[in-house]
Amino acid sequence: MLLTISTAHVPATDLGYLLHKNPARLQTEELSFGKAHVFYPEANVDRCTVAVLLEVDPIALVRGRRGPAGDGRQLQQYVNDRPYAANSFMSVALGRLFATALSGRSKERQELVDISLPLNAKLPAIAAGSGSELVRRLFEPLGYRISTESGLLDETFPDWGESRYASVEIAATTRLRDLLTHLYVLIPVLDNEKHYWVSDDEVEKLLKRGEGWLAMHPEKDLIVSRYLKRQRSLTREALDRLAEETPEIEENQEETRNQEEQQVERSLGLHEQRMGTVLSVLRGLGARRIIDLGCGEGKLLRYLLADPQFEFTLGMDVSWKSLEVAKERLHLDRLPERQKDRIQLVQGSLMYRDQRLSGFDAATVVEVIEHLDAPRLEAFERVLFAFARPMHVVLTTPNVEYNSVFETLPTGQFRHRDHRFEWSRAEFETWAKSIADQYGYEVRFQAVGPQDQMLGAPTQMGIFSRVGGAA
Repeated sequence: MLLTISTAHVPATDLGYLLHKNPARLQTEELSFGKAHVFYPEANVDRCTVAVLLEVDPIALVRGRRGPAGDGRQLQQYVNDRPYAANSFMSVALGRLFATALSGRSKERQELVDISLPLNAKLPAIAAGSGSELVRRLFEPLGYRISTESGLLDETFPDWGESRYASVEIAATTRLRDLLTHLYVLIPVLDNEKHYWVSDDEVEKLLKRGEGWLAMHPEKDLIVSRYLKRQRSLTREALDRLAEETPEIEENQEETRNQEEQQVERSLGLHEQRMGTVLSVLRGLGARRIIDLGCGEGKLLRYLLADPQFEFTLGMDVSWKSLEVAKERLHLDRLPERQKDRIQLVQGSLMYRDQRLSGFDAATVVEVIEHLDAPRLEAFERVLFAFARPMHVVLTTPNVEYNSVFETLPTGQFRHRDHRFEWSRAEFETWAKSIADQYGYEVRFQAVGPQDQMLGAPTQMGIFSRVGGAA
């Protein structure tokens, strides 16, 4: 079985530092089921590729096993596909070969660890029971571009149907440790088989490698079940612990955001002006089905629910605590059925592709993007503009130029402690125009709040519309 990982990052040979594997020599690791070889088919300044080649020994797989004489299953143990497409073998090999890279450590180049690199991973032959559909369900929500190729099991006998094997290629600009982690967890999930006994320690492995992304993955239940070989008790334990570990940081940030927003912007009544402007724009666009991303405690949802133009609204937030508050404030449990059918609250991350985000007239993103660091902002851009692709996006963010007007805000300080950035009007317009060009949208801009002749308005808004209504 073969896996290659390539990068065009310059200098591309940085890949060797991150993997702790010298491109100049072949390295071999003895494993219980055979051997794993690491080598570099190419390694130069412009492009570098590392290859992991597994040599699985079918005799070693069954050595020590016993079965009744003449049992046909004994022959099956020796004559099977495991040496060529056993996904769990590759997962184990990655854990052994690249343990340091998976942990996010680099002795010589630690600064590289947290840099997003253009990475491409190929598996020329891998067991994938549901073919390209399952590959996409697992990897696309994580921001990967997917290419798969499969065919008939045997062209001479088309009645045998499709092969369960596929060639898979995934690509993204991401940290190497994240790519390795996703491969480590998801490769065995594609196969739904493991060559070793699954016990309690597999739950610990899964939760360790799934930290920071698995709890919010839309296919979380499927991943956990297949990774743990559908053992109900282990699956239930893992899902319960994932539910408990929904990042408290996000919930604390939401609370901090609300408190500081009130303190800094209350004198302008800016919150009400933002809500009013967003609603006015949505009405003007003729939007009827709305998704509010990062809906928090439901402030905008309350206005949307009160306006009969908006036939259905979906509110999504990463914080379960915020959604519970929103549910209470909207009195969802006491609404008439007709009203209740017009709104739904769901927990989810803005970082991962999610089918629930598709099919909306407009998406609202109100004071959200400034809370995302650069890699997460890039992932969010793809999720919203490449995958969800609503007809319109109404997005607001602070105008940093206006901050000097706030008497209580020290010079050079952001409005909220959890902001990763605050853009000037020129910076926001440059970003928005770039996004619109890249994903087939047009964008226009609107000021929100009282305008200063030199500094502009406190909030800036971008209104994105799909060019020609193209999908």
